[in-house]
Formats: sequence, structure tokens, C-alpha cells
Amino acid sequence: MQVSENGVLAVGTKCFSIPVRVYYEDTDAGGIVYHATYLRFLERARTDWLRHVGFHHQRLANEFGVQFVVQSLQINFRKPARLDELLEATVGIESLGYCRVVFRQSIERDGETLTRATVSAACLELGTSRPVAMPMALRDCLQRAEGA
Repeated sequence: MQVSENGVLAVGTKCFSIPVRVYYEDTDAGGIVYHATYLRFLERARTDWLRHVGFHHQRLANEFGVQFVVQSLQINFRKPARLDELLEATVGIESLGYCRVVFRQSIERDGETLTRATVSAACLELGTSRPVAMPMALRDCLQRAEGA
């Protein structure tokens, strides 16, 4: 496990993924997935991954008084996805700070990367919306989940 001088933890390369079917509502008039739809697919993967490691959004709010919000997003569209295709939305941690986590994500079809994204999410205190250190239980869990 490596920690940089600014306290950011470099973590492993393991990924979590979920299947995503492309429905009519996800596409434009030509049957190609609309660009904003990819953001929903990526969000679903992060939400399901968080649930998978035991810290669903309601638990974070009720037990720890925190929430995650997207701070920044970088996305690269490489190839289009189309109506009725079965895709895979992946999520892994690129870096883990005290109050921020940077996710690396992708949308894939049969092992081919269609879209890549880097999503930075900040941990905020409910009510004040101020950045706050993520709960230690969550931080420890994220480190274990990603093989750090």
C-alpha cells in the first residue's frame, strides 16, 4: 500500500461490474445510446458496488451522516453502444483520499471498451454539505475491497 505525501492512497486494480441492457429509452432516434445515458450506467455501477461492499447510500446517511457527491467527471466515448445490447459497467478505485475517492470506470461490450470515465466523488456531511473525512469503517472497507 502506497500513500503519497498529500495523504492519497494508491489502491489496487480489481474491478466490480454489473450487466446493463440497453433499452429503447436509453437511445436516440438512431438506436445509439444517448451520451447522458452513459452517466446513469456509471452511477448504477458505483451504487451497486457500494452496496456490494456493505455501505449503501441509506446506511451512509443514517449511520454516519454523510453522502457522496460527484465533484468532477472526465469521460471518453470510444465506440457507440446500441439498442438491445448487453453491456458491462465497471468500477474500480483509482485513488482514495480522506474525503475524496476517484473511481475509474468503463462501459464494455464483450470485453471491448466503449467508454472510459474518471469520476471524483467527495464525502460531504449531511445538512452542511461540507467536505468531511469519510468514516474509517468505510475507508477500511474500500481498501480491503480493492485489494490495497
